[in-house]
Amino acid sequence: MKSYQKLTTAVPQPAACRVEEEGAASTPTGCGKLAPWWVGSGLLVAAVLLSTLTVWVLRQVSGGWPGPALPPKCLLVPESHRFDCYPERHVVVTQELCGSRGCCFIESPPPAGGKRGVPWCFYPPDFPSYTLESLNQTALGMVGLLVRREKAYYPRDIEMLRLDVEFETDTRLHIKITDAANPRYEVPLEVPRAMKRAENPIYSLDFSREPFGVLLRRRATGTVLLNTTVAPLIFADQFLQIATSLPSRFLYGLGEHRGTLLHSLDWNTLTLWARDVSPTETFNLYGAHPFYLLMEEGGDAHGVFLLNSNAMEVALQPAPGLTWRTIGGVLDFYIFLGPDPNMVIQQYQQVIGFPAMPPLWALGFHLCRWGYGSSNETWQTARAMRNYQIPQDAQWNDIDYMDGYRDFTFDPQKFASLPSLVEDLHKHGQRYVMILDPGISSTNPRGSYWPFDEGLRRGLFLNTTQGQPLIGQVWPGFTAFADFSNPDTQQWWLENLQRFHAHVPFDGLWIDMNEPSNFMDGSEDGCPPGELDSPPYTPAVLGDSLSAKTVCASAKQKASVHYNLHNLYGLMEAKATASALIQIRGKRPFVISRSTFPSQGQYSGHWLGDNRSQWKDMYYSIPGLLSFSLFGIPLVGADICGFSGSTSEELCTRWMQLGAFYPFARNHNTQNEKAQDPTVFSPAARTAMKYVLLTRYSLLPFLYTLFHRAHLQGDTVARPLFFEFPRDVATLGLDRQFLWGRSLLVTPVLEPGVDSVTGYVPRGVWYDFYTGYSVNSSGEMLKMSAPLEHLNLHVREGAILPTQKPETTSEATRRNPLRLIVALSQSGTAWGDLFWDDGESLDTFERGSYSYLVFNVTQNIFTSTVLHASTEATEVTIGTVSIFGVREPPTKVLLNGHERPFYLDNQVLTVSDLGLSLSQGFSLQWL
Repeated sequence: MKSYQKLTTAVPQPAACRVEEEGAASTPTGCGKLAPWWVGSGLLVAAVLLSTLTVWVLRQVSGGWPGPALPPKCLLVPESHRFDCYPERHVVVTQELCGSRGCCFIESPPPAGGKRGVPWCFYPPDFPSYTLESLNQTALGMVGLLVRREKAYYPRDIEMLRLDVEFETDTRLHIKITDAANPRYEVPLEVPRAMKRAENPIYSLDFSREPFGVLLRRRATGTVLLNTTVAPLIFADQFLQIATSLPSRFLYGLGEHRGTLLHSLDWNTLTLWARDVSPTETFNLYGAHPFYLLMEEGGDAHGVFLLNSNAMEVALQPAPGLTWRTIGGVLDFYIFLGPDPNMVIQQYQQVIGFPAMPPLWALGFHLCRWGYGSSNETWQTARAMRNYQIPQDAQWNDIDYMDGYRDFTFDPQKFASLPSLVEDLHKHGQRYVMILDPGISSTNPRGSYWPFDEGLRRGLFLNTTQGQPLIGQVWPGFTAFADFSNPDTQQWWLENLQRFHAHVPFDGLWIDMNEPSNFMDGSEDGCPPGELDSPPYTPAVLGDSLSAKTVCASAKQKASVHYNLHNLYGLMEAKATASALIQIRGKRPFVISRSTFPSQGQYSGHWLGDNRSQWKDMYYSIPGLLSFSLFGIPLVGADICGFSGSTSEELCTRWMQLGAFYPFARNHNTQNEKAQDPTVFSPAARTAMKYVLLTRYSLLPFLYTLFHRAHLQGDTVARPLFFEFPRDVATLGLDRQFLWGRSLLVTPVLEPGVDSVTGYVPRGVWYDFYTGYSVNSSGEMLKMSAPLEHLNLHVREGAILPTQKPETTSEATRRNPLRLIVALSQSGTAWGDLFWDDGESLDTFERGSYSYLVFNVTQNIFTSTVLHASTEATEVTIGTVSIFGVREPPTKVLLNGHERPFYLDNQVLTVSDLGLSLSQGFSLQWL
C-alpha cells in the first residue's frame, strides 16, 4: 500500500511531494525545489519584476547603486512579499547586520508616524530551510521528519523536527511540528483526540520537500488557504517562526488588542503577551488569543489556531501574508475549514471547549464603581436604583471594600455593614459581586493574615530561581503571587473563599490584575540574568521586556517556568475560581476575568479593561466584544460610560444604550470622578437609560436562549454582520453595528451632537423592533432617526423572538407572561426557539431539567412545539403573540381551532391575553 497518497494534483509538480513506498520507511521523491511563491500571480507581477530587473541592470551598468551590488534574486522579490529577516525592534538594521544573516538588504522610505513598513532586511528565495526527509502514513494521518542542514541565526537550532499531521474531521486538520529528539513544553490544555481519520475532508494537503512547506487547499474552490513555503521555517530553542500566504486581506481575531474588527495587513505586528495597561492601539493587552478567522473570496471562511502560550507576535503584511513568531513551546496548529464563519467558530470551540451557561442574573444589569467609599454609600446607590425602578441585578464593589487592599478582608469601619447590604440585596432578588486580586499581601505580622501564612506554609506562591517566594508590589504593597498551576493552590483558594463567604455571602467574583500585574518590573530584586528573562529574541511587547509590569519570566511555578505559563495565569485563576464558587454555592458560577486565554469561556466571562470616558472608547468596545465572540468567550462587555475620566450626560446616555446590548452589561467608574450610575443624571437621561434597560430585560428570554446555543454548540451571541451575510462584501469591515444571534440588529449612536445614525441594513426585510414598521433593503446604508432617547433595533425577517414583560430584576421578570415577536419573511415564514430552566442550577441541560420550544410559521399558521419539558415551564405563560408583516387583514384568528379577538395595525397582528402554559404546544392561525 502507498504510505502517502497525494490528496490533490492541482499543485504545480515542482512544489509538491508524492511519497512512494520504500519498505518500512518512505522518502519523498519526484520533488524539485519550489519556485518563488509569487510566480504565476499574473502579468502585473511579471511586469513589476521585469521593470525591477531592468532598473537593476541599468544601475549595474552605470555603477549607480550605492554599496555592494545586489544579487538579482533580491530584486525579484516584490515589496509586499518581503518577509522580515531582522524583526528585532530598536535596532537600526544595516547591510552588514542583514548580510550576517544571509538575507537581502534594500532600504525603503520609512512610513509616517513611526510605524514599521517594508522590511529592509528580508529573506531571499533560496534562504536555507528544513527539508522533508520522510513521510509515513499513520492511522490518523502522517508522520514526517524535517532536517535542517544549515544553521539559522538564533542559538540552539533544532536540526531534526517531527511533523505530525492528523485528519481529525472532515473540517478540521491538525498539524504539529516539534523537536524530533527531545520533549518540549506544551500547553496543558485538554483537547479532543481523534479516534479515526476523516473520511471525506473538504480540504486537500500537499507538501513541498525543499524547502519544506505545507500547501492546504479548499477542495470545493481550489483556494490555497496556507502556503508556508513563502519564508523559511525556523525552529530554535527560543525562536520559532513560520510564515504563510493568505488567500485574502479579510482577517480577524489575534487578540487581545484595541483596534478595528478587521485587521490592517499594512505591515501590522500584533503581540500576544498578557499585560496590564489601559486599552491603547498597538499595545499588547490583557489576554492572548492566537487564533484568526479569515474570509475568503466568495464568502467561505477558515480559521487557524496556534496552541502555544509563549510570548508571541504575529506579523501581517500586504502580500497578503502572515508570520507567526513565538519564543518557546512547539508549533501546534489546528485549521478549521468552516466553510462559513459561524461553523469555523463552532469548530474552534470543539477544540478549546464550549462556554459555560451563565446564570440568568448574569445577563441582567450590573453596577459598580471604585470609590463608593463605604458599604452605606454602596447601599444608597442600590436603593436609589430601586426608587427610580431602574433594572439592576447585581451590585459590585471594587478594592475599596477591602481592609488595606488585602484579599479576603473587608474594612471594619467603612464597610462594617457589608454583610447587611448583601442580605438586603438577596431579599430584593439581587446579587453581590466583589473583586479579588492574585497578589497576596506579604508584609503582615506572622499569624495575622491567614491567606499569606497558609500559602507560605504550603508553598503555594510563585518562587524565584532561588526557591523563595517572588515578591512584587500591587495594591496592598509587597505581595506574593498565588501559583494557580498547583492543584494545592486551588484548594487553598477555595478555603479562603469559604471563610470569607461565611461573613459576606457573595454570589459572583471579579478577578482582576491577573496577567499577573505587578507595579514593579519583575520583583523587588529585579530579575536574574539568563535567557528566560532576557531571551535571544523578545517579541514587540510593551516595555520591551517580558518582565515589564509583571513577574520575572524565570519565576518557578508547579507546572513549568513563568516564561511558559504567563499567558495562562488568568485562565488558571478563572478555573480555580469557578470551581470554588460551585463548591461554595452549589449553583452556576459567575466569574469575570481581565486576563484570558483560549478555553476560558468554560470558566469566566471578560470585560474589556480600564477604558476611558471617551466617544472613541465606546466605538472600540464593539470590535472588542465581537473579537471575544470569535474567541469563544461570549459573556463580554466594556465598562459602560467609561472607567477613567469624567463622562458627560450625552456620552453616558448613548453608552448605556449600546451597553444594554453588551452580552455582559456593567456600568463601572473609577475613584475621584463624579458618579455615573443612571440615578445621578437629569430626568430625561435617566428615563432614556431606564427605558433601554427595560428593553434589554424584555429580551432576556431571547438572550438566554442565545447563551444556551453558545454553551451547547459554540454559536456566537454578539455577532458581526458578515457572519450572517458572508457573501456581502459590504459587511466585511462593519464594526459600528452588530447582531444578537442571527436576527436582532443593533445600530448605536457613536458620536456626539447628532439625532440620526447611518447604518448598514443587509438585503431583505427588517422590522423596527418597537413598532413593527418594515424596511425592505437592497443591502444599503440607511439614515435612521436617533434622538437621544432612542436606540435603533431591527428584527430580521424570518425570526421569532421570545420576549417577556420586564421588571427591575431578572428574577421578577422571569415570572411574567411571554410575548412572542414574529417577523414574517417575504414568503410568510418564520422560526425561533426558547430555552427555559430555573436560571441558576448546574448542568440543567445535561440533566434534562429544562424546557425547549421551537416556534414556526408557515401558511399563516403559528405553531409552538414543546420538544422537551420540565416543571419550571408550567409556572410561565405565553401572553401575547405579535406578528410583523401581515399584509392581508385577517377576518378571524383561531387558537387551537377556537376564535380569538385580535388587533391589526400597520401590518402588525397582535393576539393578547392568551394565558397559555409554556409547557403546552399550540397553534395560532389567521384567515
